[in-house]
Amino acid sequence: MTTAASRYVRERVRRWRSGSTEGQREVLAVLMVCVLASFTISVVDYDLVPFTAFFVWLIVGMLLLRFWFLAVMTGWTALAAVSAMLIDGPVTGPRGAALLTLGVAVSLILYQSSRQRSGLPSPLSEALLSELKERLQSQGALPALPPGWHVETAMIASDGVGYAGDFLVADLADGGRHFELVLVDVCGKGLGAGPQALQFAGALGGLIGSLPPAELMQAANRFLLRRHLDDSFATAVHVAVDLDEGRYSITSAGHPPALRWEAAADVWHIDNARGMAIGIEPDPELTVSEGVLAPGDALLFYTDGVIETPTSDLDSGIDWLRDVAREAIHQGPVGSARRMVARVERGDDDRAVLLLSRTGGASTAPG
Repeated sequence: MTTAASRYVRERVRRWRSGSTEGQREVLAVLMVCVLASFTISVVDYDLVPFTAFFVWLIVGMLLLRFWFLAVMTGWTALAAVSAMLIDGPVTGPRGAALLTLGVAVSLILYQSSRQRSGLPSPLSEALLSELKERLQSQGALPALPPGWHVETAMIASDGVGYAGDFLVADLADGGRHFELVLVDVCGKGLGAGPQALQFAGALGGLIGSLPPAELMQAANRFLLRRHLDDSFATAVHVAVDLDEGRYSITSAGHPPALRWEAAADVWHIDNARGMAIGIEPDPELTVSEGVLAPGDALLFYTDGVIETPTSDLDSGIDWLRDVAREAIHQGPVGSARRMVARVERGDDDRAVLLLSRTGGASTAPG
């Protein structure tokens, strides 16, 4: 009996969490019965359930119900509360103020519910946003590279909200020999850019490793153009690396220039791959750079939120990052990305740093 009851309750909770109409009807029915029970007790002994006690059911309904079901719930609760008051006695001055407060509360509750863009009550909307955050983070999971290589990333959303327009997708193929990744910065920042970043990340995740870099960028460009939105564009950088030989190619689409660490010279070089942002023109101009990473060398990719400030231009920001990156990598590649991001001033743009280094020794887990 206990197991059956537990299973019954879990099924009803699952229906409510899905936001389905059936689940909403069940919750509404339960709440209306509770309000009816409160009304009955209030009629018998008003002091046990006074007028103000019905406000609790209004709040519970706001947390559990979608707008139209909440409208029914608030109407039913207001009717029960007012009826119980009138049965108990005349409407005096304090009771008149309580009725006015009830009217204001009902109006505010219905207004707040009608403004929920997801169409779901607040707890379910929060759960939806949490799932969005988890999916964005899972899209950026980096594979463990073979011995002699290390890759790590550090990302911070604008104002620390946890939802960013910066994301990456990666692929390790050919038995661990061929490594590809794409770092993207979509138009917008923080929570506003999260849904677009998730959709775009899903599209790129299905293409990376299946198309050559130039075709991958062209496919991504067509994807954004098909959206027909004024702000549906992005900058991106793609890198493909032969982990046996250290050969790499970088394809940039409007992204800040990559940096290449030359350990022998103790300097970060500015890569010459350039290009137009994707999602603007049908055939954006893209340039490719190639090279070889020797043991100890590294590649650094980042978004413009890392180098842009209100008081300096991009060139100054890149020079600043080269100095910061030099200090960070001198302490070893592991943790370098986090050390770099920690030096960036907090601002209103998303910030992402990705470091790929050829350590020449045993591999380390991705950061």
